[in-house]
Amino acid sequence: MSIIKPKYLKLSGLEPLVITPESNFVNVGERTNVAGSKKFLRLIKEEKFEEALDIARDQVEGGAQIIDVNMDDGLIDGKEAMVKFLNLIVAEPDISRVPIMIDSSKWEIIEAGLQVVQGKCVVNSISLKEGEAEFIHHAKLVKRYGAAVIVMAFDEVGQADNYERRLEISKRSYEILVNKVKFAPENIIFDLNVFPVATGMDEHKRNALDFIEATAWVKKNLPHCSVSGGVSNVSFSFRGNNPVREAMHSVFLYHAIKAGMNIGIVNPTMLEVYDDIPKDLLERVEDVILNRRDDATERLLDFAETVVGTAKESKVDLTWRTEALQNRITRALVKGIDQYIIEDVEEARQSVDKPIKVIEGHLMTGMNVVGDLFGSGKMFLPQVVKSARVMKKAVAYLLPYIEEEKLKNPLPEGSSSSAGKILMATVKGDVHDIGKNIVSVVLACNNYEIIDLGVMVPPEKIINAAKEHQVDIIGLSGLITPSLDEMVYLAKEMERQNFSVPLLIGGATTSKAHTAVKIDPQYKNTVVHVNDASRAVTVVGDLLQKETSRTYKDSIKLDYEEFRTQFAKRGKRKEYLPLSEARVNKYKIDWNQKDIAVPKNLGVQVIKDLELRKLKDFIDWTPFFRSWELHGKYPAILTDEVVGKEATELFKDAQTLLEKIFDEKLLTAKAVFGLFQANSINDDDIEVIVPPGHHAKKHQGEKKFVFRTLRQQLKKYEGKPNFALADYIAPKESGIEDYMGFFCVSTGFGTAELAAAYEKDLDDYNSIMIKALSDRLAEAFAEYLHKEVRTDHWGYASDERLTNEELISESYKGIRPAPGYPACPDHLEKLTIWELLRVKQRIGVKLTDSLAMWPAASVSGYYFAHPEARYFGVGKIKEDQVYDFAKRKAISEEMAEKWLAPNIADD
Repeated sequence: MSIIKPKYLKLSGLEPLVITPESNFVNVGERTNVAGSKKFLRLIKEEKFEEALDIARDQVEGGAQIIDVNMDDGLIDGKEAMVKFLNLIVAEPDISRVPIMIDSSKWEIIEAGLQVVQGKCVVNSISLKEGEAEFIHHAKLVKRYGAAVIVMAFDEVGQADNYERRLEISKRSYEILVNKVKFAPENIIFDLNVFPVATGMDEHKRNALDFIEATAWVKKNLPHCSVSGGVSNVSFSFRGNNPVREAMHSVFLYHAIKAGMNIGIVNPTMLEVYDDIPKDLLERVEDVILNRRDDATERLLDFAETVVGTAKESKVDLTWRTEALQNRITRALVKGIDQYIIEDVEEARQSVDKPIKVIEGHLMTGMNVVGDLFGSGKMFLPQVVKSARVMKKAVAYLLPYIEEEKLKNPLPEGSSSSAGKILMATVKGDVHDIGKNIVSVVLACNNYEIIDLGVMVPPEKIINAAKEHQVDIIGLSGLITPSLDEMVYLAKEMERQNFSVPLLIGGATTSKAHTAVKIDPQYKNTVVHVNDASRAVTVVGDLLQKETSRTYKDSIKLDYEEFRTQFAKRGKRKEYLPLSEARVNKYKIDWNQKDIAVPKNLGVQVIKDLELRKLKDFIDWTPFFRSWELHGKYPAILTDEVVGKEATELFKDAQTLLEKIFDEKLLTAKAVFGLFQANSINDDDIEVIVPPGHHAKKHQGEKKFVFRTLRQQLKKYEGKPNFALADYIAPKESGIEDYMGFFCVSTGFGTAELAAAYEKDLDDYNSIMIKALSDRLAEAFAEYLHKEVRTDHWGYASDERLTNEELISESYKGIRPAPGYPACPDHLEKLTIWELLRVKQRIGVKLTDSLAMWPAASVSGYYFAHPEARYFGVGKIKEDQVYDFAKRKAISEEMAEKWLAPNIADD
């Protein structure tokens, strides 16, 4: 059977973005466009580029999957500004993880951007407006730089403003690009021009419909390309009436996405949920968008005058309790209402001959509705977890009746009423399981039987359990980089033992790139990376669908094989310096003893039980929502038009549980930290001197510890140094006494017990919630302690007065990088921190075999005080540094490769 290799648009920043038919709509952030944000324009004019970076960061945190950068303004040197801003983005991993759209009407600005941007970007845009020769010239350059391109529906005559012209220009452009330039069709994105409707002019009536129909034609007749557009243009006639504009955007987007539009600029705050648009407004808006009536514009204009603001009222409505039984059960599951589920399930049990039929019938009918709503983006993860709580309560009630029925009428051996068995485990050495538990809950909601082995599961236990339970799929989760090696090892072992079950890979450090390059080649059967819970159900369903699973599995293998090929080519394009040259190009500070702040309190200090309420104002809530797959920045997310309602409800539940934690002292917060004399040695190492009495034995004299840091080896542009953390500490040969700090904090003591108690009560929602809050409190503790160190114990910023927002955005002097993160990806340094501070003995936080911290809600790291200290990413390194690291650390090269493998450059 021949398989047609799929061709997907593949972009990347630090992380890949692969746009497949299953992908949700890809939103482009436009606020780093001088024409799209007055604030951004002002900051660029004033050359406040660091502040301008915050706008880019906000967009990424707010859910933008691509950021559009445009510097076209008469008072700006666009070329210089573009290059400077893109170079700054490269040094910010939290921004540069997403692809860049280089946007300009001037080719020299676009090309300047292409010369400095990392990853695979998008050029916005080229067109035929200056003739075919110029179009081909620009396309060839875009191809040479390895970028994707937006092609405007514009030619020598002008913009395409009707259906026929859109088809004519897009077809001509496509044929030139694919046949003459040999441009990969999947790298073409057509912008088919979104124009306003309801302007009162007859020639504008079909503006939206022409775009939608042209989109469908392009997707059908011009294979593999994408379609983009600026959605807000469609509602230009209704400026000032936001409710109508929001409805128009949602309706237009709904129909355009169905037709094939997959990329665009959309302001989430200007969108109404399609199903929530009042029916009378929806009818009139669709009449206009789809041009269904001659008087559509007049009817919408008349109706718009009656629409003043949005009236979203919430009140208790129990009229649903009078509906049919199935409707009541479905409503309870969808809304997460468990108050009446037992009486409804009992009524259902009385109506069937076997209690199992209530699960297979009434409950699964309701959960199918939940699955459909979740899959279509009309329901969000916290709601699904609440649905699972109701489902579990119902099943628990039915279980005694089902067991009684089994005794009377045993099932045939090997039979099962579930959709399939899935084994889930967090791999050996790793203790993080929030994501795994969420995926388990979502799959259980879809009638899959979950065998959850928990955390720190060794490979032999996973394999034995998979055989014992005869599972259909194995799911592996991991958060820390050493977990990636455990997954590779398990894939090899499954291959050796002739397993045939699919392997799912998920977790914060995992990626499609690592799965395709490192894991997939080790296992001849299917390996799939699943990046969020919403995709898990679809992937599992496709893997277990008997009729189509072979085709699906083959397509994944082919996709990963192609990814490896492209990955190998991409790795060879970048240049890396030998370690000796990178050291010569180190970051150089003009050291002076008077610039060094001497700590007020040298040595080790311990906090045994901090009052948890002190941490409340230090909590960064944005990652909390992200852990529940609600994307947006706090507090704006609470009023977001798409997820605001659910985010507000989730936040309310979090506050309730947080107060319970504070009032009942359910968790214990402990910390150990120390400040010591330090100097850099051997270019990349830091020597730390511990005074007498601060180590294992009170009578022990002065003791020295050496910390190893890794240095960037990517070849930089002239004037850009290759950083290592050691650069921020005065060299020993300078004769200057410098200082460095170390810490470990934990708020995880008590978390596992609380989570287990909630799980015993069939309350997955609060089990996940307590872990998510513990994590937030640990990060808050790290922020709180760093502030105490800066302002008191070290005292180099004693006059600091920062708001919570400024603390979260790290507007203070100094940094606190952590082993395992971009600036110091080598987890091995945790061993030295633990020995230096005697962390396990003093506060009970342990390290696993893979150097994860237990309890999981723990944070450890370094303190650097120098005002020039900044975060950076080490990125890929060459083998010479791995072996040098092994030699200096006195460990085997094999161990060094194992722990640092994700960063080794492909030479």
